[in-house]
Amino acid sequence: MHRPQPIKPGPGQESVWDYPRPPRLEATTKHIQIVFNGVTIAATRRAYRVLETSHPPVYYIPPQDIEMACLRPSPGSSWCEWKGQAIYYTVQVQGKEAPQVAWAYPRPTPGFAPIKDYVAFYAAPMDICTVDGERVTPQPGNFYGGWITGDIVGPCKGEPGTMGW
Repeated sequence: MHRPQPIKPGPGQESVWDYPRPPRLEATTKHIQIVFNGVTIAATRRAYRVLETSHPPVYYIPPQDIEMACLRPSPGSSWCEWKGQAIYYTVQVQGKEAPQVAWAYPRPTPGFAPIKDYVAFYAAPMDICTVDGERVTPQPGNFYGGWITGDIVGPCKGEPGTMGW
């Protein structure tokens, strides 16, 4: 397993290789917006982002800033050694459905207590996800939920050849 050559961040940029492990939870007032099937299903300036080595930020949105009627619980769960057990949601808007594209931690570990019931979304299945008006690029691969913006440099886990990192 080799450590990749990090891209040097420019002014106003962050390198995913400067993020900690274990991950850090950080409040953000950036404007986060998610649109699915032409409908804005989430918009907030009260999100948290999880920052972990080699990963772009994952944004967690408070449920009061989400159209929760568009989310329905999905079967299955996953385990994160840092945050605990996640539950999943299917997003459904005006007859269009995307299964298991959002997740939350109803009983997070103590270090992640502020994101209890907050919801994160995979960007790829959505029409558009933005951070301060900038359209995000989904973290590569089909497992990770990070959002890449112009102020984030990698390389990021999930790109071809990175599973051993």
